[in-house]
Amino acid sequence: MLRSGKVRQVLVTAAVAVAVVLVVPVAGTTAGAASFTANSGGLRATFSYSGHFPQAKNARLVISESGKVLYDRPVYSRWCGSRCWPLQLTGHSTVVHVAHLQPSAPASVILGLYSGGAHCCSIEQVFSPNARTRTFSKIEYDFGDPGVRVVALGPGGSPVFLSADSSFAYAFTDYAASGMPIEILSVSHGEFHDVTRSFPKLIARDATMWRHAFNSSARGHYQDTVGLAAAWAADEDMLGHYSVVNQFLSSQAAAGHLNSAISPEEPSGHRFVAALQKFLRRHGYLK
Repeated sequence: MLRSGKVRQVLVTAAVAVAVVLVVPVAGTTAGAASFTANSGGLRATFSYSGHFPQAKNARLVISESGKVLYDRPVYSRWCGSRCWPLQLTGHSTVVHVAHLQPSAPASVILGLYSGGAHCCSIEQVFSPNARTRTFSKIEYDFGDPGVRVVALGPGGSPVFLSADSSFAYAFTDYAASGMPIEILSVSHGEFHDVTRSFPKLIARDATMWRHAFNSSARGHYQDTVGLAAAWAADEDMLGHYSVVNQFLSSQAAAGHLNSAISPEEPSGHRFVAALQKFLRRHGYLK
């Protein structure tokens, strides 16, 4: 059976193949210290730290424009405090970008962090210029374990954050067999916004991948399939294919193909379908 970890990598690879990473930062290292710098126009951002993985120390972000320092503060996140680690070293993302989050917006700085832990957490911080204070304001988002890519898929090549919905992890089975549907966020007006439905081709590609994974589970007699079915159903619901989802889940439940392997207490069959529909409605996939 195709496990979700492998499937998740397929999605990320496929989606990134149609995009361009915005800025390739320059990394410099010395003994026990490193820095990452990105430039765009006259804006320059440098993330630096000391220490060794997984305990970063003295993490700092400096943003300057045409040589004038506009922001110089320690890096801090609500999810990892002052011990955040650069996300690039985990193999998930590039540490720092300078990019226009919207076509008409001034350039912002995007910082990728990692909180540490077996199943946690990829954090993206966005620093946008604040005309009133003449410095940069920060917002942040926890993308969880699925990881995140900053890719140029938005209007005019503006960046979006390509990930997966981590709320599906452990929802119906263990983490390894939990499918997580595609999730795409953008930033505007100082907030993250879910814009996944604006990319129907990527949703359809993700749905096809989960359906193939489900079909391949026939070789293992449909053991532990509920996570795959949940991710597929979420994708299809985002595309408005509600009747297709209902018919498929009903037929698969009747055939005994919707199962969770972690314990008898986990819902399977028609009980799983009812639990999934409730879950999808609560998380905004079903209206």
